[in-house]
Amino acid sequence: MVIKWLGHSCFLITSKKGVRIVTDPYAVGGGIDYSPIRETADVVLVSHGHADHNNVSAVQGNPQVVKGSGVRTAKGIQFRGVATYHDGSKGKLRGANIVFCFTVDDIKLCHVGDLGHVLSQVQIDEIGSVDVLFIPVGGSFTIDATEAGQVCDQLNPKVIIPMHFKTPKCAYPVASVADFLEGKKNVRKLGSSEAEFELENLPGGGEIAVLEPAL
Repeated sequence: MVIKWLGHSCFLITSKKGVRIVTDPYAVGGGIDYSPIRETADVVLVSHGHADHNNVSAVQGNPQVVKGSGVRTAKGIQFRGVATYHDGSKGKLRGANIVFCFTVDDIKLCHVGDLGHVLSQVQIDEIGSVDVLFIPVGGSFTIDATEAGQVCDQLNPKVIIPMHFKTPKCAYPVASVADFLEGKKNVRKLGSSEAEFELENLPGGGEIAVLEPAL
């Protein structure tokens, strides 16, 4: 499986069989200055309805769109949406958010979208075991570095991929990834937008894999 970070919370995940999944495609503008998305995909996941996460029309190839809570199968992959909130006030500030759990090449992935709070025990149980966790760390609109660390402790993933943080192409009032990385030893800065993962070779131990945005 190859994971490519396009930018913000948008990733392209490609299975060994060539199934392509795009998460939370952004629209350019309003502080999002990454280049437009032009990837082709079979499936698009949308965690919530904000423009920096739901620009489905940018993804080519007539993909199946998966959104909302519950279980749905697309391109032979089962996607489980877990209901959460975009803020710490049960959605009163920014509404609902969906955490997506799915398995690609026997690797259990979890993309938490714009999660705005630490998880309840019910949500932890519903999410279950996680191999690779995509998690926002920038704060302001999502959990911050400290809360992201708490969620990582709750889910105990083998690999952590930070997202939704300040970069030269993200002008949002959010923190850089440095806050999240501070004091952590198990950090691998890949210097690339892509990383390949195989179940038998997953590093484990909650390794933080920092990617560079492709766009």
